[in-house]
Amino acid sequence: MPIVTELTRLLGIRVPVVQGGMQWVGVPALAAAVSQAGGLGILTALTQPSPEALRAAIKETRRLTQKPFGVNITLLPTINPPDYAGYARAAVEEGVRIFETAGNNPKKLIEYFKANNCIVIHKCTTIRHAKSAVRMGVDVLSIDGYECAGHPGEEDIPGLVLLARAAQELKIPYIASGGFADGRGLAAALALGSQGINMGTRFMATVESPIHENIKKTIVEASETDTVHIFRTLHNTARVFKNAVSTEVVRLERRPGGADFQKDLKDLVSGQRGRLVYENGDKDYGIWSAGICIGLIKDIPTCEELLDRIEKEAEEVIESMNKLRVVKAKL
Repeated sequence: MPIVTELTRLLGIRVPVVQGGMQWVGVPALAAAVSQAGGLGILTALTQPSPEALRAAIKETRRLTQKPFGVNITLLPTINPPDYAGYARAAVEEGVRIFETAGNNPKKLIEYFKANNCIVIHKCTTIRHAKSAVRMGVDVLSIDGYECAGHPGEEDIPGLVLLARAAQELKIPYIASGGFADGRGLAAALALGSQGINMGTRFMATVESPIHENIKKTIVEASETDTVHIFRTLHNTARVFKNAVSTEVVRLERRPGGADFQKDLKDLVSGQRGRLVYENGDKDYGIWSAGICIGLIKDIPTCEELLDRIEKEAEEVIESMNKLRVVKAKL
Protein backbone atom coordinates (compact mmCIF):
# COMPACT_ATOMS: atom_id res chain seq x y z
CA MET A 1 0.00 0.00 0.00
CA PRO A 2 1.30 3.51 -0.77
CA ILE A 3 2.35 5.83 2.03
CA VAL A 4 -0.19 8.65 2.08
CA THR A 5 0.65 11.87 3.93
CA GLU A 6 -0.45 15.48 3.88
CA LEU A 7 2.42 16.11 1.45
CA THR A 8 1.33 13.48 -1.09
CA ARG A 9 -2.25 14.74 -0.96
CA LEU A 10 -1.27 18.41 -1.27
CA LEU A 11 1.18 17.96 -4.14
CA GLY A 12 -0.56 15.11 -5.96
CA ILE A 13 2.44 12.78 -5.77
CA ARG A 14 2.69 9.06 -4.92
CA VAL A 15 5.90 8.94 -2.87
CA PRO A 16 6.51 11.58 -0.14
CA VAL A 17 9.92 12.52 -1.51
CA VAL A 18 10.94 15.95 -2.83
CA GLN A 19 14.07 16.41 -4.91
CA GLY A 20 16.22 19.22 -3.54
CA GLY A 21 16.75 22.31 -5.67
CA MET A 22 20.44 21.85 -6.47
CA GLN A 23 22.50 24.40 -8.38
CA TRP A 24 23.67 23.01 -11.75
CA VAL A 25 21.89 19.70 -11.00
CA GLY A 26 18.17 20.55 -10.89
CA VAL A 27 17.64 20.51 -14.66
CA PRO A 28 14.72 19.18 -16.75
CA ALA A 29 16.02 15.63 -17.23
CA LEU A 30 16.39 15.02 -13.49
CA ALA A 31 13.30 16.92 -12.33
CA ALA A 32 11.11 15.13 -14.86
CA ALA A 33 12.56 11.73 -13.94
CA VAL A 34 11.85 12.28 -10.23
CA SER A 35 8.29 13.41 -10.91
CA GLN A 36 7.65 10.61 -13.38
CA ALA A 37 8.85 8.14 -10.73
CA GLY A 38 6.29 9.39 -8.21
CA GLY A 39 8.15 12.08 -6.25
CA LEU A 40 8.30 15.84 -6.76
CA GLY A 41 11.01 16.95 -9.16
CA ILE A 42 12.40 20.46 -8.73
CA LEU A 43 13.95 22.74 -11.34
CA THR A 44 16.58 25.10 -9.92
CA ALA A 45 15.74 28.53 -11.28
CA LEU A 46 19.20 30.05 -10.83
CA THR A 47 20.83 27.21 -12.76
CA GLN A 48 19.27 28.90 -15.78
CA PRO A 49 21.05 32.05 -16.96
CA SER A 50 17.85 34.11 -17.29
CA PRO A 51 14.10 34.03 -16.70
CA GLU A 52 13.58 33.28 -20.39
CA ALA A 53 15.91 30.30 -20.14
CA LEU A 54 13.84 29.10 -17.17
CA ARG A 55 10.73 29.30 -19.34
CA ALA A 56 12.40 27.01 -21.86
CA ALA A 57 13.46 24.59 -19.09
CA ILE A 58 9.90 24.43 -17.76
CA LYS A 59 8.57 23.67 -21.25
CA GLU A 60 11.20 20.96 -21.70
CA THR A 61 10.30 19.41 -18.35
CA ARG A 62 6.63 19.40 -19.28
CA ARG A 63 7.46 17.58 -22.52
CA LEU A 64 9.16 14.87 -20.44
CA THR A 65 6.44 14.41 -17.81
CA GLN A 66 2.81 15.27 -17.18
CA LYS A 67 3.28 14.80 -13.43
CA PRO A 68 3.59 17.72 -10.97
CA PHE A 69 6.99 19.39 -10.59
CA GLY A 70 8.21 22.54 -8.91
CA VAL A 71 10.75 25.35 -9.18
CA ASN A 72 13.31 26.32 -6.55
CA ILE A 73 14.27 29.97 -6.05
CA THR A 74 17.03 30.52 -3.51
CA LEU A 75 17.77 34.06 -2.36
CA LEU A 76 21.53 34.47 -2.21
CA PRO A 77 23.62 36.81 -0.01
CA THR A 78 25.15 38.75 -2.88
CA ILE A 79 25.85 42.37 -3.80
CA ASN A 80 24.32 41.95 -7.26
CA PRO A 81 21.22 39.77 -6.79
CA PRO A 82 19.70 37.88 -9.72
CA ASP A 83 16.31 38.89 -11.14
CA TYR A 84 14.31 36.90 -8.60
CA ALA A 85 11.03 38.58 -9.55
CA GLY A 86 11.66 37.82 -13.21
CA TYR A 87 12.33 34.14 -12.51
CA ALA A 88 9.21 33.91 -10.33
CA ARG A 89 7.04 35.62 -12.93
CA ALA A 90 8.34 33.42 -15.74
CA ALA A 91 7.58 30.24 -13.80
CA VAL A 92 4.09 31.35 -12.78
CA GLU A 93 3.27 32.45 -16.33
CA GLU A 94 4.40 29.03 -17.56
CA GLY A 95 1.90 27.36 -15.25
CA VAL A 96 4.14 26.19 -12.40
CA ARG A 97 2.15 26.03 -9.16
CA ILE A 98 4.64 24.50 -6.73
CA PHE A 99 7.65 26.46 -5.50
CA GLU A 100 10.49 25.82 -3.09
CA THR A 101 12.00 28.95 -1.59
CA ALA A 102 15.14 29.26 0.51
CA GLY A 103 17.42 31.97 1.83
CA ASN A 104 16.81 35.27 3.57
CA ASN A 105 13.86 37.64 3.24
CA PRO A 106 11.55 35.55 1.01
CA LYS A 107 8.43 37.55 1.95
CA LYS A 108 7.92 39.30 -1.41
CA LEU A 109 8.33 36.05 -3.32
CA ILE A 110 5.96 34.18 -1.02
CA GLU A 111 3.35 36.94 -1.30
CA TYR A 112 3.59 36.83 -5.09
CA PHE A 113 3.25 33.05 -5.23
CA LYS A 114 0.29 32.96 -2.84
CA ALA A 115 -1.43 35.74 -4.80
CA ASN A 116 -1.21 33.40 -7.80
CA ASN A 117 -2.63 30.37 -5.96
CA CYS A 118 0.70 28.56 -5.71
CA ILE A 119 1.91 26.07 -3.11
CA VAL A 120 5.07 27.24 -1.33
CA ILE A 121 7.57 24.99 0.42
CA HIS A 122 10.10 27.05 2.37
CA LYS A 123 13.42 25.64 3.55
CA CYS A 124 14.72 26.74 6.95
CA THR A 125 17.33 25.64 9.47
CA THR A 126 15.80 26.83 12.75
CA ILE A 127 12.38 26.72 14.40
CA ARG A 128 12.54 30.49 14.73
CA HIS A 129 12.84 30.93 10.98
CA ALA A 130 10.16 28.29 10.41
CA LYS A 131 7.67 30.24 12.50
CA SER A 132 8.52 33.41 10.59
CA ALA A 133 7.82 31.60 7.31
CA VAL A 134 4.48 30.38 8.66
CA ARG A 135 3.50 33.99 9.34
CA MET A 136 4.38 34.78 5.71
CA GLY A 137 1.85 32.19 4.56
CA VAL A 138 3.90 29.22 3.33
CA ASP A 139 2.10 25.90 2.95
CA VAL A 140 4.89 23.47 3.88
CA LEU A 141 8.18 23.85 5.70
CA SER A 142 11.36 21.98 4.77
CA ILE A 143 13.30 21.57 8.00
CA ASP A 144 16.99 21.45 7.12
CA GLY A 145 19.26 19.79 9.68
CA TYR A 146 22.98 20.02 10.35
CA GLU A 147 23.57 16.94 8.16
CA CYS A 148 22.51 18.65 4.93
CA ALA A 149 24.55 19.65 1.92
CA GLY A 150 24.85 23.36 1.30
CA HIS A 151 23.98 25.82 4.05
CA PRO A 152 22.86 24.33 7.40
CA GLY A 153 22.77 27.62 9.27
CA GLU A 154 25.01 28.49 12.18
CA GLU A 155 23.37 26.70 15.11
CA ASP A 156 24.48 23.11 14.34
CA ILE A 157 21.23 21.41 15.34
CA PRO A 158 21.01 17.86 13.91
CA GLY A 159 17.84 16.65 12.27
CA LEU A 160 16.90 14.23 15.05
CA VAL A 161 16.34 17.11 17.47
CA LEU A 162 15.29 19.74 14.95
CA LEU A 163 12.47 17.59 13.57
CA ALA A 164 11.24 16.65 17.04
CA ARG A 165 11.19 20.36 17.93
CA ALA A 166 9.24 21.02 14.75
CA ALA A 167 6.64 18.49 15.89
CA GLN A 168 6.32 20.41 19.15
CA GLU A 169 6.11 23.87 17.66
CA LEU A 170 4.73 23.87 14.11
CA LYS A 171 1.10 23.80 13.08
CA ILE A 172 1.56 23.29 9.34
CA PRO A 173 3.04 20.27 7.50
CA TYR A 174 6.80 19.95 7.30
CA ILE A 175 9.25 17.71 5.49
CA ALA A 176 12.67 16.55 6.64
CA SER A 177 15.80 17.65 4.82
CA GLY A 178 19.45 16.73 5.41
CA GLY A 179 20.79 13.21 5.82
CA PHE A 180 18.09 11.30 3.92
CA ALA A 181 18.90 8.75 1.23
CA ASP A 182 16.80 5.62 1.78
CA GLY A 183 13.52 4.14 2.98
CA ARG A 184 14.73 3.75 6.54
CA GLY A 185 15.34 7.50 6.63
CA LEU A 186 11.85 8.17 5.24
CA ALA A 187 10.28 5.97 7.94
CA ALA A 188 12.34 7.75 10.62
CA ALA A 189 11.27 11.15 9.31
CA LEU A 190 7.62 10.13 9.40
CA ALA A 191 8.08 8.93 12.99
CA LEU A 192 9.40 12.39 13.85
CA GLY A 193 6.27 14.06 12.55
CA SER A 194 7.44 14.87 9.04
CA GLN A 195 5.11 14.43 6.08
CA GLY A 196 7.96 13.40 3.77
CA ILE A 197 11.61 13.99 3.00
CA ASN A 198 13.76 16.17 0.79
CA MET A 199 16.77 14.52 -0.89
CA GLY A 200 19.55 16.24 -2.80
CA THR A 201 22.82 14.30 -2.64
CA ARG A 202 21.06 10.96 -3.18
CA PHE A 203 19.56 12.19 -6.47
CA MET A 204 22.99 13.32 -7.67
CA ALA A 205 23.96 9.63 -7.95
CA THR A 206 21.18 8.55 -10.30
CA VAL A 207 21.19 7.67 -13.98
CA GLU A 208 19.27 10.83 -14.92
CA SER A 209 21.47 13.18 -12.89
CA PRO A 210 23.31 15.54 -15.29
CA ILE A 211 26.69 15.36 -13.51
CA HIS A 212 29.79 13.53 -14.77
CA GLU A 213 29.98 9.79 -14.15
CA ASN A 214 33.26 10.23 -12.26
CA ILE A 215 31.49 12.40 -9.69
CA LYS A 216 28.67 9.88 -9.36
CA LYS A 217 31.26 7.15 -8.74
CA THR A 218 33.04 9.40 -6.24
CA ILE A 219 29.77 9.73 -4.31
CA VAL A 220 29.24 5.95 -4.30
CA GLU A 221 32.79 5.33 -3.06
CA ALA A 222 32.68 8.03 -0.37
CA SER A 223 31.92 7.61 3.32
CA GLU A 224 30.03 9.77 5.80
CA THR A 225 33.35 11.37 6.81
CA ASP A 226 34.00 12.78 3.33
CA THR A 227 32.31 16.16 3.73
CA VAL A 228 33.53 19.29 5.46
CA HIS A 229 32.19 22.68 6.52
CA ILE A 230 33.68 25.78 4.93
CA PHE A 231 32.98 29.48 5.58
CA ARG A 232 32.49 28.85 9.29
CA THR A 233 34.59 31.91 10.18
CA LEU A 234 32.51 33.99 7.75
CA HIS A 235 29.25 32.90 9.43
CA ASN A 236 28.01 31.50 6.12
CA THR A 237 28.68 27.82 6.80
CA ALA A 238 28.40 25.41 3.87
CA ARG A 239 28.81 21.64 3.81
CA VAL A 240 30.75 20.48 0.74
CA PHE A 241 32.69 17.45 -0.46
CA LYS A 242 36.08 17.12 1.22
CA ASN A 243 38.64 17.58 -1.56
CA ALA A 244 41.83 19.50 -2.26
CA VAL A 245 40.05 22.85 -2.63
CA SER A 246 37.78 22.63 0.41
CA THR A 247 40.70 21.40 2.53
CA GLU A 248 42.70 24.46 1.46
CA VAL A 249 39.77 26.75 2.28
CA VAL A 250 39.54 25.31 5.79
CA ARG A 251 43.32 25.70 6.23
CA LEU A 252 43.15 29.34 5.25
CA GLU A 253 40.22 29.99 7.56
CA ARG A 254 42.09 28.44 10.49
CA ARG A 255 45.15 30.65 10.09
CA PRO A 256 45.79 33.25 12.77
CA GLY A 257 43.66 36.18 11.69
CA GLY A 258 41.47 33.99 9.50
CA ALA A 259 40.85 34.41 5.77
CA ASP A 260 39.64 37.35 3.72
CA PHE A 261 36.98 36.21 1.24
CA GLN A 262 37.90 38.56 -1.59
CA LYS A 263 41.66 38.15 -1.27
CA ASP A 264 42.06 34.54 -0.13
CA LEU A 265 38.93 32.54 -1.01
CA LYS A 266 36.98 34.05 -3.87
CA ASP A 267 38.88 32.40 -6.71
CA LEU A 268 39.11 29.05 -4.91
CA VAL A 269 35.37 28.79 -4.32
CA SER A 270 34.19 30.24 -7.62
CA GLY A 271 30.80 28.90 -8.66
CA GLN A 272 32.07 28.38 -12.19
CA ARG A 273 34.85 26.12 -10.91
CA GLY A 274 32.25 24.15 -8.99
CA ARG A 275 30.09 23.85 -12.09
CA LEU A 276 33.04 22.50 -14.08
CA VAL A 277 33.47 19.69 -11.54
CA TYR A 278 30.16 18.31 -12.75
CA GLU A 279 31.23 18.70 -16.38
CA ASN A 280 34.87 17.52 -16.36
CA GLY A 281 34.58 14.88 -13.63
CA ASP A 282 37.59 16.12 -11.62
CA LYS A 283 36.43 15.93 -7.99
CA ASP A 284 39.28 18.23 -6.87
CA TYR A 285 38.73 21.01 -9.41
CA GLY A 286 36.39 23.11 -7.27
CA ILE A 287 33.88 23.26 -4.44
CA TRP A 288 30.78 21.06 -4.75
CA SER A 289 28.00 20.35 -2.29
CA ALA A 290 27.44 16.98 -0.62
CA GLY A 291 25.61 15.94 2.52
CA ILE A 292 26.59 13.45 5.22
CA CYS A 293 24.18 10.94 3.65
CA ILE A 294 26.87 10.43 1.02
CA GLY A 295 27.97 7.51 3.20
CA LEU A 296 24.62 5.77 2.60
CA ILE A 297 24.83 5.86 -1.19
CA LYS A 298 26.07 2.60 -2.70
CA ASP A 299 24.78 2.59 -6.28
CA ILE A 300 23.59 4.66 -9.26
CA PRO A 301 19.98 3.64 -9.96
CA THR A 302 17.39 5.29 -12.14
CA CYS A 303 15.07 7.64 -10.29
CA GLU A 304 12.26 5.14 -10.76
CA GLU A 305 14.33 2.33 -9.24
CA LEU A 306 15.38 4.56 -6.37
CA LEU A 307 11.91 5.78 -5.43
CA ASP A 308 10.38 2.31 -5.77
CA ARG A 309 13.07 1.00 -3.43
CA ILE A 310 12.62 3.81 -0.91
CA GLU A 311 8.86 3.30 -0.89
CA LYS A 312 9.23 -0.46 -0.34
CA GLU A 313 11.92 -0.06 2.34
CA ALA A 314 9.87 2.49 4.25
CA GLU A 315 6.80 0.24 4.17
CA GLU A 316 8.87 -2.69 5.47
CA VAL A 317 10.33 -0.62 8.30
CA ILE A 318 6.90 0.70 9.29
CA GLU A 319 5.49 -2.86 9.29
CA SER A 320 8.41 -4.13 11.37
CA MET A 321 7.82 -1.35 13.90
CA ASN A 322 4.16 -2.34 14.13
CA LYS A 323 5.25 -5.83 15.13
CA LEU A 324 6.92 -4.39 18.22
CA ARG A 325 3.48 -3.72 19.66
CA VAL A 326 2.29 -6.60 21.80
CA VAL A 327 -1.39 -6.86 22.62
CA LYS A 328 -1.80 -7.72 26.28
CA ALA A 329 -3.86 -10.81 26.93
CA LYS A 330 -7.03 -10.26 28.88
CA LEU A 331 -6.86 -11.61 32.42
